[in-house]
Amino acid sequence: MTELPRDRMDQVLKRFELLETQMAAGPSPEAYVKLASEYAELQEVAAAIRALKNAEAELDDLEAMIADKATEPEMRELAEADREEVAEKVEELRQKLQVLLMPKDEADEKNAILEIRAGTGGDEAALFAGDLFRMYERYAAERGWRVEVVSASEGEAGGYKEIIATVSGRGVFSRLKFESGVHRVQRVPATEAQGRIHTSAATVAVLPEAEEVDVEVRPEDIRIDTMRASGAGGQHVNTTDSAVRITHIPSGIVVVQAEKSQHQNRARAMQILRARLFDAERMKAADERSEARRLQVGTGDRSERIRTYNFPQGRLTDHRINLTLYKLDRVMEGELDEVVDALIADHHSKLLADAGADG
Repeated sequence: MTELPRDRMDQVLKRFELLETQMAAGPSPEAYVKLASEYAELQEVAAAIRALKNAEAELDDLEAMIADKATEPEMRELAEADREEVAEKVEELRQKLQVLLMPKDEADEKNAILEIRAGTGGDEAALFAGDLFRMYERYAAERGWRVEVVSASEGEAGGYKEIIATVSGRGVFSRLKFESGVHRVQRVPATEAQGRIHTSAATVAVLPEAEEVDVEVRPEDIRIDTMRASGAGGQHVNTTDSAVRITHIPSGIVVVQAEKSQHQNRARAMQILRARLFDAERMKAADERSEARRLQVGTGDRSERIRTYNFPQGRLTDHRINLTLYKLDRVMEGELDEVVDALIADHHSKLLADAGADG
């Protein structure tokens, strides 16, 4: 039987009921927005707690009826049949609440910065990087998220040598954070006359977008250089010194932005720098917590091969959880939920197992 922190459950329910009362009292618009945000965060767990309390009360009533010698045999038989069903419901709700009551990753509700870079494979790797970006674009559109390209370096045959974008919306990082790593593709390139299957790769990095309050970047720790942006000709020929390179001296992280506006380049370069520093801090903290690090899906290492996309067989394999799906065409169209849900479920099961071992 799943054990739950009953005191914490009572506290959550009391807080949720207080929020309901305060929102019904007609607070100011500013106060209402703050209350509504907390209300939305607690709504799912409060509903599960209430459902569990009702199911447990129903189970107690059934067991009392079964234990009562005055109960008619027919009623006892019905109660015994219902007891099994209600007991299963109680256990399911307890397991659900164990997950809902877990300490949450503070970055889960943040927007994300998505970076995709072509790896081994030349032009084919750049084409695959483009395919991955379109896959994530379609997935974001399905979930109502907004994708904005920050910078892009196109491949000679199409696709991208590198593309960086922001993904904004509710719970973005919580659903994309397990995408970081090396994605491998096996397919026949359009340029392959002999029909031979080639293997190429692209690297994906998903970073939680960091606000100024999340990470401090001291002016004395950065060096900002402006450079003449190099373009492919046309309207970019007369571009002035607009490219911006920011070097974070303590960490050695370098960010370059080379779009048209120097002001916008500086702002976006700082946005990416904060995200990389914030991610580095999170990785360092995870390294220090060896048990937490062990529980992560994969190692979080950007060089780890996490997934293979085999086009001839229409097969996608996620190597971290031994998941294989024969619906690659649909996945590439943005139907990623089955993969993402499996990764999250595996992560939760490992956290639960570890919590049980600690208990």
